[in-house]
Amino acid sequence: MSRDPVIDGSTRVLVVAPHPDDESLAAGMLIQRTLAAGGRADVLLLTDGDDNPWPQRWIERRLVIDAAGRARWGARRRLEVAAALGRLGVGPEHLHALGWHDMQVTDELRMRTSAAVGAIRRIVERVRPNLVVIPDLGDSHPDHGSAHVLARLALSAAGSMAEILTYMIHGTERSAPEDLIVPDADPERLATKIDAVLEHATQMALSRKRMLGVASRPERFDRAPAAPGTGALRLPWQPGHLARVRLRLVLADGLGVQVWPWRHAPIERAGEQWLLPLRGAPGPAFAKLTADLSTPWIYDRYGWAGEDPEPVGLVARAAG
Repeated sequence: MSRDPVIDGSTRVLVVAPHPDDESLAAGMLIQRTLAAGGRADVLLLTDGDDNPWPQRWIERRLVIDAAGRARWGARRRLEVAAALGRLGVGPEHLHALGWHDMQVTDELRMRTSAAVGAIRRIVERVRPNLVVIPDLGDSHPDHGSAHVLARLALSAAGSMAEILTYMIHGTERSAPEDLIVPDADPERLATKIDAVLEHATQMALSRKRMLGVASRPERFDRAPAAPGTGALRLPWQPGHLARVRLRLVLADGLGVQVWPWRHAPIERAGEQWLLPLRGAPGPAFAKLTADLSTPWIYDRYGWAGEDPEPVGLVARAAG
């Protein structure tokens, strides 16, 4: 495998987007390069971004957002993502929307594991990508981290041999040597990407500067780390004694999802680290620490753990 994937006429890229706008922010230029080279680009949209209350309150001039209001907002954002993809050259037949609820991707994974993995697997088997772009496991938005886990489990279940790249939207990108960063400097493609991001008008209302800042930076990807389903996972967390009373440990692998109170989890101490023995399931395995508390803070305090990532930040390059 080369350090940077070659984008040519044989490329079939599938971009997994937890919300409308992630597809354009993360991979708007990669999508354009793929299509310009004669390849195929598809987008798997997990949610309609319907739980986005502050921009909705601002635009609609209402304080209370009920279920009907969320559905209305989700329908509006679905139209925006279709318009954005049109800017990038992706037709409606290449948008695969699952219609899950915003901020509930983790619930899909934990509560409806088989159905959620199966839904993504069916898209993978239909599209047959050889390059898949998914959120980084370390992304602090819970929908993004769980989207990574679901995509990895679905790709494994489908027996896919696609190369997997990850992108970071919420969080700090891992550092990498400069010679691994091959930015796409084409000004026309960048302008088109900006136009695509601007199609997400609901997100411009309160976050225009941030959105355009993310859109203007080079598209940088990391390779997904290997996460075998044998051995044990090293857990990066060191919860205090009081925190352990309310914390739960989640394991997601090819056998499904299992949850334990931290105090009853089958973890083992190894020096300064905790290890979670795995069940020998085929494919990757991931663990998550959670308190399962309702909070207005949307970002994930603990997140997911997999195998230790290799810091190989890269940007896909076009052949020639």
